[in-house]
Amino acid sequence: MPTTLTSKGQVTIPKPIRDALQLLPGSKVEFSVNQSGEVVLQRADQESNKDDRFAAVRGKADIPWRTDDLMNLLRGNDE
Repeated sequence: MPTTLTSKGQVTIPKPIRDALQLLPGSKVEFSVNQSGEVVLQRADQESNKDDRFAAVRGKADIPWRTDDLMNLLRGNDE
């Protein structure tokens, strides 16, 4: 699967490879060179979020609360 290097040193990762590695826009990848001189591309480990205890659930809420209703509930207001 040949691809062209841009003047900025960028290449497009072909779709079959993106699909195989489950890469989406914003995904982090790592490049390395093995002992045979081949470039290896792999998904970067998500270790950066390991210390963030909320990272796994961020953006997952599916309760359709309005902000005012939620604040009243949290504050104990009976409106």
